[in-house]
Amino acid sequence: MRLQRIGIAVALVFGLWAVAWAQQMGATATLKPTTGNTAEGTVTFAQKGDKVSVTANLSGLSPGPHGFHIHEKGDCSSGDGMSAGGHFNPTGKPHGDPTTPDHHTGDMPQLVADAGGKATLTADLNPMTIGASANDIIGKAVIVHKDPDDFKTQPTGNSGARVACGVIAKS
Repeated sequence: MRLQRIGIAVALVFGLWAVAWAQQMGATATLKPTTGNTAEGTVTFAQKGDKVSVTANLSGLSPGPHGFHIHEKGDCSSGDGMSAGGHFNPTGKPHGDPTTPDHHTGDMPQLVADAGGKATLTADLNPMTIGASANDIIGKAVIVHKDPDDFKTQPTGNSGARVACGVIAKS
């Protein structure tokens, strides 16, 4: 009986440690411009409870809003960014504003570039995760688009060409 209690206690401690470790996991994507574009920068991700905190810092964009999404394939090998595939959508939801319940896992808020072409963004998003789940973003791609996202047009938000691409890796 005593060994059984010790085993349960060890399992509980390990389980709590695993949860705490998973919640501190992070990831980074270094975005490079697609052919003919100049957009580049870094996007970092940190698991915070049931949300992922996203921080983006980019430059080389045209002034104004730009669609910003996680795409299904971690492949930026094509010059136009199309090798990254479509939006990451393991839950089969329609494309939409990430502040509403129905949206792709990979839908993120607009990036808005200033007059100098620089854009920053900080947001806490779900249902994406870092680590083992159907919504795990590790190995997917971050794409910045030429145009704003209308958050309505299916399945892309009418965001236009892909101007930057980067693969998400654990950090």
